[in-house]
Amino acid sequence: MTDKAVAARDERYMRIALGLAARGLGNTWPNPAVGCVIVHDGRIVGRGWTKVGGRPHAETEALQQAGAAAHGATAYVTLEPCSHHGHTPPCAEALIEAGIARCVVALEDPDPRVAGKGLALLREAGIKVDDGCLANAAAELNAGFLLSREQSRPLVSLKLAVSLDGRIGTHTGDSKWITNPESRRRTHLLRAQHDAIMVGSNTALQDDPELTCRLPGLPLRPPVRIILDGRLRLSLTSRVVATARDVPTWVVTRSDADPTRRDAFRDCGVEVIGVEPDQAGFPDLVQAFAALSERGLTRILVEGGGKLAASLIRADLVDRMIWFRSPSMIGGDGLSAVAGFGVDTVAEAPRWRRVRADILADDLLETFVRPL
Repeated sequence: MTDKAVAARDERYMRIALGLAARGLGNTWPNPAVGCVIVHDGRIVGRGWTKVGGRPHAETEALQQAGAAAHGATAYVTLEPCSHHGHTPPCAEALIEAGIARCVVALEDPDPRVAGKGLALLREAGIKVDDGCLANAAAELNAGFLLSREQSRPLVSLKLAVSLDGRIGTHTGDSKWITNPESRRRTHLLRAQHDAIMVGSNTALQDDPELTCRLPGLPLRPPVRIILDGRLRLSLTSRVVATARDVPTWVVTRSDADPTRRDAFRDCGVEVIGVEPDQAGFPDLVQAFAALSERGLTRILVEGGGKLAASLIRADLVDRMIWFRSPSMIGGDGLSAVAGFGVDTVAEAPRWRRVRADILADDLLETFVRPL
C-alpha cells in the first residue's frame, strides 16, 4: 500500500474515532473526550469513547469490545494514551498488554503527567506509533481540555439569540421567544455538549431560568449551572437555587461578599466560589474562570446577559461565538445583545472568524471562532 493510501485509510478511521469522542462532550470533565477505534485486517473490531465522569477511558472500552482480535491490530486514538496511574491503569499499558501492533494518535496530551510519555511507552514496547493524524480536528474537539491544561481556563462559548437588528428583548424586557423552536432545540443540544451553563445575575433575576438541558435522553450528566453574582442578589427561592440539590449549581461572587448570604446559599446546596473583584467592583473574570478550571470544568456555555457578554469580550475571553438570528426587527429602544465595552474606532473592534452557518427553519445560526 502506498504512503498516500495509508494516510487516507488512517484519516478514515480517525474520523470515526473523532465522531465517537464527540459523544462524550459535556459528560467527561475533568477528563478529555476521547475516541478509540481498533482495526484488524481492515475490519473494525472495537470502538469506544470516554464515559461519564471520565472513565472508563476510550481505549479500555474499545479493547474490551475487541477482545483477542486486538492482538496484531491497529488502534486509532484521538488523544495520546495516558501513562500514569489514576482511577484506572494507564491506557498505554493496556494497549501493550493487548498486543496492539500499531497505534495512530491524533494529538499529544499536554497534561504534564502524560506529555509524550504514553507514546514513548508504546514505542519502547515495539509498537509502531504514528502521531499527528487529523491533529487540527482533534485539537478543535478538545479545545476546552487543551485550554485547561495550557492556560488554566476553560473554553468559553458565548451564545446569543437576537433579532435582525441585534436585540435580545423589547424595551419592556419581553424576550420570549425571539428565535424559533428549532433554534431552541439546538440550544439545548449545545447545553448538553458543554460542562456548564453560565449567566449573569441580571439574567437570573429577570428570567428566573432553569438552565437545564431538556432534550429526550440528554444529557447523561447535567451541566453545572453557574451564576455570576458579585453581590449575591440571586433569590433563594429562584428555580436554580430551589433545585440545587438535584442539579449542580455554583455561584461565583466577590471574595468579600456577605458571609450570611454565602451561608444561606450553601444551606440550599449551592457551591459558592469567591474571587477578588476587578477595578469595576465585579468578580474578576480571569480569576473566576481559573477557579472553575481548578474544579475540572473545560467547556462553558455563556447564555447572557448583555453586560456579561460585553465584559467577556472586553477581557478577550470569548473563544466561540454562537449567534442565533431571527428574521424579526425590534428597534433601537430594544435591549442590546451586548452592552458597550469602550470601542472608540472601527479598527479597534474585536473580530472573529466565521466557520459555519446553518439555516434552522427561518432562523440563521452562525458559529464564529477566535481568529488565529
